[in-house]
Amino acid sequence: MLTKRDLAIAAGAMAVTLAGVAVAQAPKPALLGPSVWRWDEIKSHPTDVGAYAQIVRAPTATLDELEMHVTTLKPGLSSHAPHTHPNEELVIIREGEVEVLSGGVWKKVGPGGVVFNASNSPHALKNVGTTDAVYHVINFKTDKSH
Repeated sequence: MLTKRDLAIAAGAMAVTLAGVAVAQAPKPALLGPSVWRWDEIKSHPTDVGAYAQIVRAPTATLDELEMHVTTLKPGLSSHAPHTHPNEELVIIREGEVEVLSGGVWKKVGPGGVVFNASNSPHALKNVGTTDAVYHVINFKTDKSH
């Protein structure tokens, strides 16, 4: 004879099973293939510190996620406090003068400069110039960065 406890356990097991099936059947995002983004077509949105323009956030054939965006940072401001994350990141300075925290040291970088933020390495960026700083950010996420 089934007890209320048996029915509750069976109902819980069924709910967990159905949730697992739903997750397994959830559509996976399409892989990013050959792509071109024109500067005049990238939509920028104002932020408290300047502006932000998302270019792409999608899986590729070799990456769990490729995320690229462009940040415009007002003079004298920081994009965020020093922080870390498991994914690796490239920052390419397009305009302005910034200082970046890299390897525990603040370093000045201007147009054309490239910064590599290693996995779990503290980093930050601040605009030390008198004009807006514009920089491109490229994040790489793999199965090792979860």
